[in-house]
This record gives sequence, C-alpha cells and structure tokens, in this order.
Amino acid sequence: MKRLFLFALVLITTNTFAQNWTTNIEEAKATAAKENKNILLVFSGSDWCAPCIKLDKNVWQSTEFKTYADEKFVLLRADFPKKKANVLPEELKKANLALAEKYNKDGFFPLVVVLDANGKVVARKGYENQTAEKYIAELQALIK
Repeated sequence: MKRLFLFALVLITTNTFAQNWTTNIEEAKATAAKENKNILLVFSGSDWCAPCIKLDKNVWQSTEFKTYADEKFVLLRADFPKKKANVLPEELKKANLALAEKYNKDGFFPLVVVLDANGKVVARKGYENQTAEKYIAELQALIK
C-alpha cells in the first residue's frame, strides 16, 4: 500500500510539471550532451515554499516557458517537500541532498542553477514575482 501511495505521489508530482522533468543528474547530463542543451536545475520546496509554488505556477507551467525550455534546456528538479504526505523515496532524497551539497550549499529556495552538459555552473537565479516572459528574458541574459 505504501509503495502504491509513493507511486501515485510521483505521478501527481510529474503531472504537475507537464514538461519532461528528470530527477537524475547523470540522465540530465547525457541528454544535454546529446541534444546540445544546458541543464536547468531547480531547487524547490514544493509543499512549503511560497516563492517556489509561485515560480511553478507563474513560470514553469506557462506556455511561454514550456516552449522556451523545450528548445533550450534539459529540466532537472531537486525537490525538498516537508509534509509527511509528500515524502520522497529515500533514494531520491539522497540524490537531491547530493545536488544541494554541490550546487546549493546555502540552502536557498527557490534556486535555479543553469549547468552545462558537464555539470559546470553557467548561471544562478532566484525568483522575484514576475511574468514568465520576464523570467525567460532574465535567464537568456544570464546564459549569454
């Protein structure tokens, strides 16, 4: 029963992000190298961080961002939910902590880190309450 619940949670979380978000850095690097794209790594607290929730709603779920991201990025998500109902599998928790130790040592949420296909940091960005178009323009300026 517990496994069924976790599976349902993963499906719900995956459907929240209509794009192809991965949670595996090695998979993201391989895809980025193959498709000649950067990696957009997002650190979020999906069930407790108000700015993270706004970023998801206002930017990640927007048609503009989906179109832009499909052309430019491999999407990688490191989520840190706090509610018991949203507990991640232990393996995913460990993977997210490893990403945080390497790319988000200060524990900022939300934090967006643009990486090249080798995992080298290209740019970092937080979130201000803004439109998807403005967020995309700021991302473009950072990665040029």
